[in-house]
Amino acid sequence: MSNLPLPSSIDDPDFYEENRWQKFSRRLKEEPLVPLGCALTCYALYGASKAMRRGDSHTVNRFFRYRIYAQGFTLVAVVAGSIYYKQDREKRKKYQGLVAEKVAEEKKQAWIRELEARDEEDKLARARRQDIRDQSEKKAMMKGIREAASDKEKDASVRRDASRAAAADGGVDITPEQERRKSGFIDSVQDIIGGGGNSSGK
Repeated sequence: MSNLPLPSSIDDPDFYEENRWQKFSRRLKEEPLVPLGCALTCYALYGASKAMRRGDSHTVNRFFRYRIYAQGFTLVAVVAGSIYYKQDREKRKKYQGLVAEKVAEEKKQAWIRELEARDEEDKLARARRQDIRDQSEKKAMMKGIREAASDKEKDASVRRDASRAAAADGGVDITPEQERRKSGFIDSVQDIIGGGGNSSGK
């Protein structure tokens, strides 16, 4: 099974995303004469250094000539390889540019998705807070209504008790209808008194 990575979504069967070792191996296979020339140059320098330690000037000069030949061979191999693989390298450079653009676009889209997710979370949090406030206001309103109803019921009960006590003192039996009328009359009088007090206060 090949250890090469799967092709990119930028469908080009000639290229794939490669790491440093794969790139080095590919260049070595494409231009095997370049490393050979480098090896010959290193060997010539090594032979020249050994000859210098022995004091053999003739051998030193010969290895220096070998070094020049090896360097020239390497230079020719580099130029020839550059010319031969020019079109292929231009395609690979274009492919790498497309890969870089794709990666940048993916990062941009991921950033946008993250911003949208955060915005959605903020909206949900604001909606929850608004619901809590609405429920609190509704509970407070219902509590006020219940308290007002309770106070009104207490006032009505107090007035009924007072009317019954007054009727008992006078020896008169008051019917419920008379009690309601009297209670209404007392409320009207209180409203008139209250209105007069407010007018005088103003």
